Amino acid sequence: MTSGTKSTVVRVPKAGELVAANLRRRIITGELNVGDPLPNEAVLMEQFGVSRPTLREAFRILESESIITVLRGAHGGARVLAPDASVAARYTGLLLQYQGTPLVDVYRARASLEVSAVGMLAEGNRGEALATFAELIEAGADLVEDSAAFARHDVDVHQALIDLAGNQTLAVLGGMLVHIIDAHNALFIAAHGGGNERPAARAAHRAYLKLLGLLREGDANAAQEFWRKHLDAIEKYMIGDTETTLVEVLS
Repeated sequence: MTSGTKSTVVRVPKAGELVAANLRRRIITGELNVGDPLPNEAVLMEQFGVSRPTLREAFRILESESIITVLRGAHGGARVLAPDASVAARYTGLLLQYQGTPLVDVYRARASLEVSAVGMLAEGNRGEALATFAELIEAGADLVEDSAAFARHDVDVHQALIDLAGNQTLAVLGGMLVHIIDAHNALFIAAHGGGNERPAARAAHRAYLKLLGLLREGDANAAQEFWRKHLDAIEKYMIGDTETTLVEVLS
């Protein structure tokens, strides 16, 4: 090959990868439902024209993606699992750790997603979504004296805010970041003592209520501006000037 010439070599997928791709498609399209057993090995080997080792390689691929589980023994076999967002969140966390990503990056990315979600919620007919959001806020009113319980509630509020915006892609991305922030919450409370977080919990609850009021008024700009300031304040409170990385949070 002469210097400067690009390689045109195409990687041909292995048979196990092709079998896994076929089964994956059948799962995500609903042809195979959650909890269903896959056909036994003999049937699948005949169906795909592959050997047992090739079929088991396909199973290993799908198991690593957490969309099937394989039980060993006489009554074993492969069964379909629902795709789990926490798997993507864990892998995202590993990737960010490997890149040495500072924790502040996660908080700022979360803020951008939530501010976008707030804008969506403030526009159009979102009465049902706001009613759901109001019920969630009300459920946390009695938790402000319990730092650990309120921290879990706070995670639910932030995730719900994104979920209720009605954009599934935004919700999945937000869930990945919330998973990381939830881990940081637990470390923060353990390091600072639960009782010290009560004023912050009360302030957060008041912020939820104010946001809800702005959303009900349909004032997207005011709601987004308020929530951006609130999330900036959370970032300063939770991180400050430290240079914490995700290796410290997720290890």
